[in-house]
Amino acid sequence: MSQQGLGLSSRFRYLVGRARRIDVGSVLERAKETAHAHGKWTPAVVVDMLWQAGFNQVGFQDYVDYDFAILTRAERDTYMTHPVSNQISQRHDDPAYRHLFEDKVAFDRTFSAYLRREWMVVEQGGATELRSFTERQGTIVTKEPVGSAGTGVHRYHAADVTDWDDFHRGLLDRGEMLVEEVIAQHPDLAAVCPGTVNTTRVTAFFDGEQTHILAMAQKFGRGAVSDQMTFGGFYTMLDDDGHAVGPGYDSHAHVHEVHPDSGFRIADFQLPMIDEVKAFVDTVARVVPQIRYVGWDIVVTPDGPVLVEGNWGAGVYENKPSVTGIRTGHKPRYRAAIGF
Repeated sequence: MSQQGLGLSSRFRYLVGRARRIDVGSVLERAKETAHAHGKWTPAVVVDMLWQAGFNQVGFQDYVDYDFAILTRAERDTYMTHPVSNQISQRHDDPAYRHLFEDKVAFDRTFSAYLRREWMVVEQGGATELRSFTERQGTIVTKEPVGSAGTGVHRYHAADVTDWDDFHRGLLDRGEMLVEEVIAQHPDLAAVCPGTVNTTRVTAFFDGEQTHILAMAQKFGRGAVSDQMTFGGFYTMLDDDGHAVGPGYDSHAHVHEVHPDSGFRIADFQLPMIDEVKAFVDTVARVVPQIRYVGWDIVVTPDGPVLVEGNWGAGVYENKPSVTGIRTGHKPRYRAAIGF
């Protein structure tokens, strides 16, 4: 991607679009939150947030999450932001192939060899097959084909089902078409939160020859079916060796020195099988090479990494300076790999 690709024309389009959609009340709330957290004057924060959004492509929530209020100009420039990430996705992820990542059924079919678990699609007249699958598994996870941030994901136990025809009909009516075996995660992940399958987000770019790992984040749940923030989850960034760089945090001003349920110290976390994870990402990144920029969600099991999903709109996971003490982000790695 050339410098022009993320240059003035792109910034102008972003500024115009953002101005049309701006929620003044939301901006003020974020500014007040930031000013209170860092001892700043709210009007100055508002002006800075608007300037950063309009001229430096910094999302309002990015500004809050990555503590832009306390960073220097040089430090801010090291942070990847959602608007810039979205432009990379639009440029490098071929629209003709995006449906393979947007539709969870299509994704499972495309990446079936890398899921390493049983799955099925709920169909009319398939109550008997559904019952057999569910009773064999004991517990299942169902997914609506299109959803994000953990929406449309549910968990059911065979022992709780009394009418299989009604259960089958309910899944069809609610659009829960995809049924999967529950992943058995590695003991090192279960030690932090055994009730949720804790995924590792690996953001990567495939340049046609080499897969570049741009950032890694470890997500932790709170016992719910998903580890997303909408279910109370949080994350910590990992270094190149798979070790947590500090405590966990989320976008709601919650900081977790230890996991609230298990008491595990988040900064002590080490992702097991890190070399296998990197090799696995390189392998799956080559399956659909037309989708080059992806946020891969992976779970490490006792037998190695397995694939949960791939997000062609990769999103952004970044370091939070006030929590970790680290005042730089991952944008230089993105620039080196992608060339903008």
